[in-house]
Amino acid sequence: MRAVRKARLIATAAGALAATCVLATAGTAFAKDPGGSQFDVEGNNDKDGGQTLESRIVFTGSTGGDGTGASGGFTPAEDWSPPACWYEPKWTPDQFADEFRERWDIPHASGVGEAYRLSQDHYINGEPYEDFNKKEAGKGIWWDSVRDEKRAEAGDPAAFACDTQTFWVENGEAPNVENAVTPEILAQLAYARIKVPDTAVTLAPADAAKVNLPTWAWLDKAEFDEVSVTASLDVGGVNIQATTTATPVSLKLEPGTPDAETYPASGECTINDDGSIGEPYAKGKADQNPPCGIKYLRSSGDGSFKLQATVTWEVAWTGSGGAGGDLPDGTFGNDQEVVVQEIQSINR
Repeated sequence: MRAVRKARLIATAAGALAATCVLATAGTAFAKDPGGSQFDVEGNNDKDGGQTLESRIVFTGSTGGDGTGASGGFTPAEDWSPPACWYEPKWTPDQFADEFRERWDIPHASGVGEAYRLSQDHYINGEPYEDFNKKEAGKGIWWDSVRDEKRAEAGDPAAFACDTQTFWVENGEAPNVENAVTPEILAQLAYARIKVPDTAVTLAPADAAKVNLPTWAWLDKAEFDEVSVTASLDVGGVNIQATTTATPVSLKLEPGTPDAETYPASGECTINDDGSIGEPYAKGKADQNPPCGIKYLRSSGDGSFKLQATVTWEVAWTGSGGAGGDLPDGTFGNDQEVVVQEIQSINR
């Protein structure tokens, strides 16, 4: 198992070999970008059965997602997704030297001789780095690529876009590569881990709706408020963070049948000044139309209609150095079974 892990995490050589170097061992072929120690999303050095990210970013707050784009169904309202790969600081010179030697410590493995020689030249023999830059210890840190393994396993090409080999960055300098981690990238990664409340609207009447009578629908602020996730990275003098916050703004009702009318007609119930959505039914309002609700025009018979209630969330972020901005709106919805009955009347 140790040899397999080393093979999977092998550092590739420079240039063309970075994308093609493959090590065969124990009858299995593996390829890996340079570096690559496994860290889970809490910053622990655990592999967790291959389901974790190779990252030292820590996520706190209302978390619940695995980074694949949405947590528990919270999805961008437009065609957008967080980075599937990025670069972040990983090792001091001594740490990278140990990492390098461990990854190449696979005696007699076939197909790696030239790649190993080129990597030695690149990081040890001065072409361009000498002895893993140990003379520069304390003045910078080695950066490496990180890949969202779930998106990689799903075959997302974006997960394989970060193919720059391990590189050195001086303290206080910004890496000159696309997708080098920044507060904004942290904010985008936090987006994919936001967990929002279930969208179970309160209905009145609660037990069964009646044909041609309005059903009131609402969400209380006390149960439905903004949520946020903070992503932090503190490695080798790089200390940045970002907080991504989702705030509910509207509720969309889809009755589950064309034989229904919504209030308002668009089915889009906006948020009230106090943060609630809709209005609770109260005695004496039976002859009023609700600000948010549905009127079913026929019975559901022996079954029920599937009411889809979807909340739209505005998403914004703030980060280190006063950075911040907006991210795409997110949506989250639930199905609710609604029984609709005919109004029974008795003629005397």
